[in-house]
Amino acid sequence: MIYTTLPNTDIKVSKLCLGTMTWGNQNTQEEGFAQMDLATEKGINFFDCAELYPVPATAETYSKTEQIIGNWFQNTGKRDEVVLATKIAGPGDYTAHIRTNGFCPEALKDAVNNSLKRLQTDYIDLYQLHWPERQTNTFGIRDYTHHSEDVWEDNFNEILHTFDEIIKEGKIRHIGISNEKAWGTMRYLEESKTNNLPRIITIQNAYSLINRVFEGDMAEIALRENVGLLAYSPMAFGVLSGKYIKGIASDNSRLKLFPRFARYSSEQSTEAAKQYLKIAEENNLSFAQMSLAFVTQQPFITSNIIGATTLEQLNENIDSIHLSLNQELLDSINKVHTKWPNPAP
Repeated sequence: MIYTTLPNTDIKVSKLCLGTMTWGNQNTQEEGFAQMDLATEKGINFFDCAELYPVPATAETYSKTEQIIGNWFQNTGKRDEVVLATKIAGPGDYTAHIRTNGFCPEALKDAVNNSLKRLQTDYIDLYQLHWPERQTNTFGIRDYTHHSEDVWEDNFNEILHTFDEIIKEGKIRHIGISNEKAWGTMRYLEESKTNNLPRIITIQNAYSLINRVFEGDMAEIALRENVGLLAYSPMAFGVLSGKYIKGIASDNSRLKLFPRFARYSSEQSTEAAKQYLKIAEENNLSFAQMSLAFVTQQPFITSNIIGATTLEQLNENIDSIHLSLNQELLDSINKVHTKWPNPAP
C-alpha cells in the first residue's frame, strides 16, 4: 500500500480509501465485515461513510452502513487503526426522512452525536458536509444556472463556528466538504482564514476517466490551497470495469438494481468507456485497475475511494495500487479525453 497524509495534518492515510455505501442494501453486515477485514489486511486504513448510506437513501435503510462499521469496530477492537470519515446528509426531498433543517447548529450537533453512537466511537477523524445547501450544479448537472428563488442564506461562518465547538469537544478532529464547487470551497477557506476558524482539509467529489471536471478550477484550488481530493465513483458505478459493455454484469450490480442511477450511462459515456477499454486491452491491463490507477496517481488526489460488492472485485481494486501508468498510456488516455471530454459530469 502507498500512504500519504491528510492535508495540513500528520494523519497517515492509505492512497486507497474503502467506500462503504453498499453495506446494508447490496451487501449484508457479514459481507461488509469481510470487506473491512480484507481491506485492512491489505493495508487500507481509511474508511469513508455517510449517515444516509446505504445508497439509494431510504427511511428503511437509513444509517445501516454506519451501524455495520460500528459493529465491526466493536467486534475487532480496531477503531484506532482506522482513519474514519463520515458525512451529514445535505438538505432536500431525497433526505427529508433524515431532517429538514439543513446545516444549522442543531442539525450539525445532532448528526455528529448520532453518528458517534452508531459508529460506536467517541471521535470521528474527518467529518464532511455531503453536498451544499444552496442550489448549484452538483450530481451530474453540467453548467451553473442561477436560481433567483433560492432561499438559502450565506451561513459559511456559522457552519465553521459550529464545527469549532464540536472540534473543541473532541468529537471530530477535522472537517471536509463534498460535491462542492469552486465558489463554495473558496468561501469556506476565506472564512477560516479571516476568522481563525477550522479549515477544510479535503473535498470529496466525483472523478474518473469519464468525469475529469475537477481538473478545471478545482484542481488549482486543491493544489494551491492544499485541499486534498477524495475521489468518489472512480469506476463510474462499475462502467469503467467494462462489465456493462461486455454484458457480464451480475444481477446484483448497481446499474441493474438501480437503473435510475444513469449519471455515467449516457451514449457519450459508453462510447468513451469503450475507447478506454480498448486501451486497457491493448496493453494487457485490467480495465478496472487502469481506471483506478489513473485516478490514484493524480497530483491533487489525497485518496481514491474504492468500493465493491464482492471480495473478488475488492481485491482487484486494491491491487490497482501496484499499477503506475506511463506517459505513453496517459497520452493514449488523453487522446480519448480530447475527443470525448467529460461525458459524465
